[in-house]
Formats: sequence, structure tokens, C-alpha cells
Amino acid sequence: MSDCYYRPLPLPSGGRWRLAGGWTGFSQFELLRRGAAPRIVDEAPAEVLAALTAPRPGILGLSMDAPRVMGIVNATPDSFSDGGVYDPAAQARALLEAGADILDIGGESTRPGAGEVPLTQEIARILPAIRALPGARLSVDTRKAAVAQAAMEAGAGLVNDVSGFDFDPDLPGLVAAAGVPVCLMHAQGLPRDMQDDPRYGDVLLDVYDALRARVARAEAAGIPRARIIVDPGIGFGKTQAHNLAILRRISLYHGLGCPVLLGVSRKRFVGTIGKAPLPAERMPGTLALTLAAIAQGIQIHRVHDVAGILQGIRLWQALNGNENENGNEKPE
Repeated sequence: MSDCYYRPLPLPSGGRWRLAGGWTGFSQFELLRRGAAPRIVDEAPAEVLAALTAPRPGILGLSMDAPRVMGIVNATPDSFSDGGVYDPAAQARALLEAGADILDIGGESTRPGAGEVPLTQEIARILPAIRALPGARLSVDTRKAAVAQAAMEAGAGLVNDVSGFDFDPDLPGLVAAAGVPVCLMHAQGLPRDMQDDPRYGDVLLDVYDALRARVARAEAAGIPRARIIVDPGIGFGKTQAHNLAILRRISLYHGLGCPVLLGVSRKRFVGTIGKAPLPAERMPGTLALTLAAIAQGIQIHRVHDVAGILQGIRLWQALNGNENENGNEKPE
């Protein structure tokens, strides 16, 4: 466990260094220590700077030098947001048409209080949607090796494990052998009990350390860092205060040397703060958090409302893009 943590302070343009080879620059760091007030510093150790500035390898053929949108396909009857209200294959096609870069297809709800789904049932839920989308960039949202195997055989090219390899000991070896990328998420507890009483010493740093340990475990299993994505797990064993603490300083997680995925779409705290009791009404709040994270260099955004989120991202890019102050294109 490190005593010092260096968070890059993102700048909308310019800066001494590029953050993760992407669209955001930085010139200073926020030095974070447990039990101490943050300090702004101008330098960091060479290995820290190398991890923060190294361009991230592409995922599923997508470069990580621009924000990417992952559309959510819930092949479940009990998802917190939209379970059972649409045909998964049809919804998947609609999200692709709306512009999703990747689709994340899951057959087991991970909402607070949800129980485990039998393997055969989870597989039966996801395979029709995967098979209906030949050639698409597909992720399987599962904690289980058998489900991941079936999904990959049907065409999925990425495994999104909300347990961060904590649930099924067979999954790391399977992912390593298959040579596919994996997203390792942080969660405290299992879905059935994760929101009962989540506690941390320092949530931002505790999650960082836990993700660092998950990355190390994946590498030990034979998965190179170039194929690892990390996700701080907003809403998974975290209170509203925990979620906000992570989001305010989410650029810290670039220090892990991996692309960062964010999943805030329609979460309960978005509705609580934004006064939107129904999940389907939470797109504006989701967009606000998405753009704030993009300003901190976060690469992948897992969302329900692909068209609306992409519209907001395009406007953000236009405001922060390649034009001078008079509205003319900058010369190359």
C-alpha cells in the first residue's frame, strides 16, 4: 500500500503532459495521503508520471484517445432500471444505431438486494442478443467463467466482471487463455448485501488500493495490463457520499495505467440529488456526471441513454475542440 497518491489535475487544454495519451492535459498533481490535507505539487516520481502519461492501448479496436460509449443491454427481468421492458436483441440493435461503441450484455441483475441467477438461466438470457449481433463490439457482463465462456463462443470479445475476479476463481484463467480484454470493477460485498452498511477509511484511496490489487492478480493470472480496464464501481457497496468523493477526484485512477470505465447511468443517487424518482428520468443527471468525468480524462462510459449521452459529448467536444477563439479552425 502506497503512502502517497498523486492525482493529476486536469486542464481543458494545454498542460505540461497529456493524461493517458488522451484529450486532457495536466501540469500539477494533488498529493493525497491518508489522514492529511491534500497538497498541490508540481512534480511526481518518474514511475507515477509514466503511468499517468502512457497512451492506453486500444480496446476491441477502439482507440482510447477519445471518450467511448458502452450501451447497456439488460437481458434480465429484474434490472433496477429497465428489467423486462424490452426485447434485448432489439434494444441492442437500437443502441448500435444510436452510436454505441460497445454493447454490454448481462443476464444477472446486480442491483442492490439482487440474488444469484443459475448458470443455465443466465446463459439462456444473453445468448440470443449476442448471436443477433454478428460483428458488433460486445462485452458480457458476468461474474462467472461458464457464462463468459458461452458468451465468448457466441461472439463477445470483452468480459466485464463486477466482482473484479473476486467471485469465480476460474474466470482469470479463462480470460487469460482467451486473450480478451477484461474490466475489473470494485465492489464491497455482494449485490444482495452491498448497500447494507458500506464503510471505508478513505473511500477514494481504499478503492484505488483494491483496484491495484485486482490488476496485480489479473497480471499474475497471465492477463497483460494492456488488456485490463478498471472501474471504481459507483453504487456498488458505496453511499451517496462515497460516490461523490470518488467522482470529484476520479482522475486519480489513471495512475493504475489502465483505461477507466465509469458506470453512473440512472443510479439511485443521481435520482436522489437530481430529484428524479424514476430511473428513466435520470438521463440529464447521468449526462452531467459523464461530462464531468470526461473532463477528468475518463475513457469509457457505460450508459442506458446512448443517443442523449452522445449528443452531450459531441457538444462538449465542440466546445473543447480544435478551434481558435474567433471560431475558425486552427491550422494543422
